[in-house]
Amino acid sequence: MAAQRRNLMQSHQSWTDDLPLCQMCGVGTAPNCVYGPDGKGTQSHPNEDGHLRFRGEDGCFLYGVFNGYEGSRVANFVCQRLTAELLLGQLNSNHTDSDVRKILTQAFDVVEKSYFETIDDALAEKAHLSNYLLPHSEGQKVQERLKELEQEVSGGATAVVALMFNNKLYIANLGTNRALLCKSSSDGQNQVLQISRPHSTENEDELQRLASLGVDPARVKQAGQIAGQSSTRRIGDYRVKFNYNEIDVLSAAKTRPIIAEPEIHRSLSLDGVTGFLLLMSEGLINALESAHGPEQANQEIVAMVAAELAQQTSLEAVAQSVVDRIKRLHHDVYVSGRQRATYCSRHEDMTLLIRTLNYPFADGALTPTQGGRIYPVSVPYSNNQSTSKTSVTLSLVMPSQNALTNGTNTASTLDEGTPTPGSQSPTTTLQSTNTQTQSSSSSSGDGSLFRQRGSQAAQPDETGRVPPYVDFSQFYQLWGSDHCDGQSTQGGLGPQ
Repeated sequence: MAAQRRNLMQSHQSWTDDLPLCQMCGVGTAPNCVYGPDGKGTQSHPNEDGHLRFRGEDGCFLYGVFNGYEGSRVANFVCQRLTAELLLGQLNSNHTDSDVRKILTQAFDVVEKSYFETIDDALAEKAHLSNYLLPHSEGQKVQERLKELEQEVSGGATAVVALMFNNKLYIANLGTNRALLCKSSSDGQNQVLQISRPHSTENEDELQRLASLGVDPARVKQAGQIAGQSSTRRIGDYRVKFNYNEIDVLSAAKTRPIIAEPEIHRSLSLDGVTGFLLLMSEGLINALESAHGPEQANQEIVAMVAAELAQQTSLEAVAQSVVDRIKRLHHDVYVSGRQRATYCSRHEDMTLLIRTLNYPFADGALTPTQGGRIYPVSVPYSNNQSTSKTSVTLSLVMPSQNALTNGTNTASTLDEGTPTPGSQSPTTTLQSTNTQTQSSSSSSGDGSLFRQRGSQAAQPDETGRVPPYVDFSQFYQLWGSDHCDGQSTQGGLGPQ
C-alpha cells in the first residue's frame, strides 16, 4: 500500500480519480462578491475554497472543507495530499482513538512539509534574486521575476476535516472554519453541537500559546490579523512560517508561532445518531453572521438545512440551496441600508458540506406538508439574552397539488395563482432554535423564541402606513413565480 501511494504521488495522474466519492453528502458553493452602490455584485478573484468527500475501505469516510487565500494552490494541494495520507492503508480497525488522533496530526504535518517541498526551488530563486543590486534595465526584469515568484509561493489555507471511522466521528480543525453536528431526537428536539473552535486572534487559548513563545498577545488581539489573516493556525503561507521575524507582531517569537497542527476533538460515537454533520468555510460563517449577527448563526443554518431536507431529494440541491439562501440574505441586508448593512459590503468564497446520518429526506415519510413548497417569511426576533435584535426566518409550507388534509390525500382546491384561506391554508413551521452561549443547544417547534411585539406603536410613514411586522414580500415573489406561469407578480399577490 505504501508503494502504491508513492507511485501515485509521483505520477502526473490525479490518484483521486479512482477513489469513490461519498454519495451520502452534498456540497454547495458560492464565489466571493463585492457589492457596488447599486447593489450589484462582482467577483473580485477566482474561488479559492476547496473540499473533499471520499469513501475509503471498511466503512471509512473522509470529508473536508478548506478555505484558501491568495490563490487556490494550497487548498487544492491539501485536498489531494491529505486524502493520500489517510485513505491509502494508514487506518485499520485495530487502531484506538489515540492512534487515530496521532495519524490525523501526522497527516497534517506531512502535508505541509510536502507542500513546501513543491515550492523549494521558487523560494530559493526568490531569495537569490532579492540579494542582487542591478542596473535599472536589468533590475526591472528582476523585479518582474520576483513578482512572478511571489505569486507562485504565496498563499495558504485553513481546514476543517471530518473522519468517520469505526462508527466514530473525529474532527480535525486548523484555522477558522467550523463543524456542526445536529442530533435529532424522536420528540422533535434538535441538539446543535459546535465541535470545532476557531483558531483566531480572538481565541484566548491561542493568545496564551503565542504569549508562551514570546509574542505580545495584546498587540495581536489589537491588530486582529497576522499577515492579512485572522487565523493563528494555517497550512502553507511561507511568510509566517519562515519569515515571521520580519512581521511586526511576531518579531519577538522564539520559534515558529503560526503552526499547521490541527486540534483533534474527542471522538463521538455515531451509534444510533440521527441528524447531520455540517462543515463550513469561514466565508459562509462570516456572511451569515454579518447579516444576522453571531448570536443565532449555528441554530439558523441548522434550521435552513432542516427546511431544505424537508423538501429536497438531493443533498447537492440541499447544500446549494442553503448557500444560495445565505448569499441572498447577505445581499438583502446590504441593499436594505439597515444597521448591519455596513458589515455586508462584501463576502468571501462560501462552501458548505452536508453529511446526513440516518436522516430522512422529503419523501421518506408522509407528513401534512409533504410535497409542499417552503416559502420564507421574515419575522423580527428578540433574544432575551442579548440587547441586539435580528430577523429570524420562518417558513410557510404551501401544499402541493396532492396535499394532505387531516392525514388523507386530497386534490388541491387552490387557484393556480392565488393562495386562499380555509382547509388549504399554509402550515407555519418554526425553523429556528433556542439561543445558547454554550457550544451545545436544543430546540423545539413551540415558538417560544418569538416574543410579543413591543408595546410601543410603530410610527406611520408619509402615506399613513406603518412598517409590516411580518415581511411577506419574498413569500409573494416566490409563490407568484411558481404559480403565475412566469408572469410578473407586480400588482398580483400581496397588499396593494
